[in-house]
Amino acid sequence: MSLSLILGCLWVLAATVVAMLPMRRQYVPGVGLLLAAPVLIGVIWFEHGTLFGGLALFAFLSMMRNPLRYLWKRAKGEKPEIPKE
Repeated sequence: MSLSLILGCLWVLAATVVAMLPMRRQYVPGVGLLLAAPVLIGVIWFEHGTLFGGLALFAFLSMMRNPLRYLWKRAKGEKPEIPKE
């Protein structure tokens, strides 16, 4: 297995651990994961082709759907509320 796929698997595990944290502690590691994902997906896509790149993109969108939905609403000018604990 290549380094990019190993890093992708570690990214998934890290995202799972972050999702188990209380909401107020998810922000900093979540932003880091959100920023690292496009680079990692691009490397996987480059090294392994469209199938694995598409799978990595699908996994990212699936795991980060709520933060991406929040950012999309903010970009459109809406004020989405953050869930309470």
